[in-house]
Amino acid sequence: MSNPISVDVWSDIACPWCYVGKRRFEAGLAAFDGRDDVTLTYHSFELAPDTPVDFDGSEIDFLAQHKGIPVDKVEQMLTQMTGLAADEGLAFDYDALAHTNTRKAHEVLHFAKQHGVQLDLAERLFAAYFTQGRHLGRDDELADLAAEVGLDRDEVLAALAGGDFVDAVDADISQARAYGISGVPFYVIDGRYGVSGAQQPEVFRSALEQARADGQVAAQ
Repeated sequence: MSNPISVDVWSDIACPWCYVGKRRFEAGLAAFDGRDDVTLTYHSFELAPDTPVDFDGSEIDFLAQHKGIPVDKVEQMLTQMTGLAADEGLAFDYDALAHTNTRKAHEVLHFAKQHGVQLDLAERLFAAYFTQGRHLGRDDELADLAAEVGLDRDEVLAALAGGDFVDAVDADISQARAYGISGVPFYVIDGRYGVSGAQQPEVFRSALEQARADGQVAAQ
């Protein structure tokens, strides 16, 4: 009987590499013969916590104005990112993207975790943000998306209004800081191994195999 393997991933819904990394991790997990013993949990990380909920401008505007990157460089970056995403079967639409603060999206992900559908909601939020131009800074929009994965819309709205998961988001961010995580996605496997970035599937598969082998040795 195999030992269970925990995978904790710090990510941000507004992080394109996190969505690409999600696909690559899933491919690596699918190639791992102990996949049924792996438990995956998403944790909060804010790439730009100072972002306004209703940013007035495009993604190009945000990166150029708030990050100080030249417009032509931003355009090149987004074109490259769109191509990389397409290689993973993801149709990014930066023209439609509604740049916003993601803190409330993280709160809803904690709510979803409590109800056993966090992975479903993470996928739904990534798709909504990067491919459908949905506004993930608004309570109503988040509640609508949460309802699509089986959560009670009114309960989601109540949790957001009451700030029920604010402390959970803060705890995740504090843990990231304790681990020394400065960029996402970042994967912590079995609390012992860190994998930084959207690595290729074989890197994730290899890390899972190493974790399993070390766990079996420790159990002897």
